[in-house]
Amino acid sequence: MNIISGGVCAPKGFAANGVHCGIRKNKSKRDLALIYSEFPANAAAVYTTNLVKGAPLTVTKNNLADGKAQAIICNSGNANTCNPNGIEIAEQMCKLVEKNLNINANDVIVASTGVIGQELSIDPIEGSMTELVKGLGDHSEKAAEAIMTTDTKIKEIAVSFLVDGVECRIGGIAKGSGMIHPNMATMLVFITTDCNISSEMLQVALSDDVKDTFNMISVDGDTSTNDMVAIMANGAAGNKDIQCKGEAYDIFAQALNTVTRHLCRAIAADGEGATKLLECKVSGADSESTAKAVAKAVVCSSLTKAAMFGADANWGRILCSIGYSNVEVDVEKVDVCFSSARGQINVCKSGMGVPFSEEKAKDILGESEITILIELNSGEVYATAWGCDLTYDYVRINGEYRS
Repeated sequence: MNIISGGVCAPKGFAANGVHCGIRKNKSKRDLALIYSEFPANAAAVYTTNLVKGAPLTVTKNNLADGKAQAIICNSGNANTCNPNGIEIAEQMCKLVEKNLNINANDVIVASTGVIGQELSIDPIEGSMTELVKGLGDHSEKAAEAIMTTDTKIKEIAVSFLVDGVECRIGGIAKGSGMIHPNMATMLVFITTDCNISSEMLQVALSDDVKDTFNMISVDGDTSTNDMVAIMANGAAGNKDIQCKGEAYDIFAQALNTVTRHLCRAIAADGEGATKLLECKVSGADSESTAKAVAKAVVCSSLTKAAMFGADANWGRILCSIGYSNVEVDVEKVDVCFSSARGQINVCKSGMGVPFSEEKAKDILGESEITILIELNSGEVYATAWGCDLTYDYVRINGEYRS
């Protein structure tokens, strides 16, 4: 398996583009993205569990009922959520794709991201469709930029892998910086692959994968109304159709996981106002549920996140978060270490503090990527969660979000 360039355009038969259509006030920011498959594709998706859902999710669920899709359209700057005409607008976006690409509107995945509760006009989208479609090509970065809101960095990746000796490719783009605390998927993530795999197995692979990837990240504890992870597989690579679990399925699932884990880290690292990526690795748990609950509790802890911002080795906050993680843990067996490119330091052994150099700890925690290692010493199960530090800028960004 190799990491390659191209994002969602790396797989055969896919093209993308992103333009500024006028939803966002800043004319220098793209706000409308399109991803198109030359061939009809099998498709799958997972969605937010928030009871308040963006209208595009309802339309996309209906469109994907048959497991088929050929295009993804997404706007930023307006979430199209809690609007009286939200469904109508989302459906009109699909019809615009149908008209301009000559495909069925029911084969379109539609998404929106941005401010909640503001009506979205179809006019700027309709007025930019010609430009959007005309510019389709190897432009994954433009599409990735167009779905960004408070993101500061484009998030994309692609990998190549072999299935039965046939080269296949899978690529993805994502947006996510704030309101990140998924409970099934997260933010907006669009994945393309030219691997030949049935929609049923595509759904299984995606649903299983998000449990260990997108469900294991948190920036601020808020689950968005518009979270969606969608994948299209057009089969253009020409490998034998994957219709059941087995060696070929496992290879595909591994490639998918490589893409999703990369995007998870990118999303967490780009949390609103963040200066540090936090990776919490829990080992020695007696069950998967325990390992995951502990890892998520630590990356969700505001006090721990604030301590990491200040490079303060306040391991007591980590023990505290483990204690309220709602799982049975023998705290007297817990060990904690901090690690980064600057080294590793033990700060807690068997639930108690151990002597350590505060100066060395501060040096380690001063890096932009920090790993919190937690050994529960109660089993052999492990889990990883991702988050970021909590900074002054998080409050500033969200205090000014609509202005």
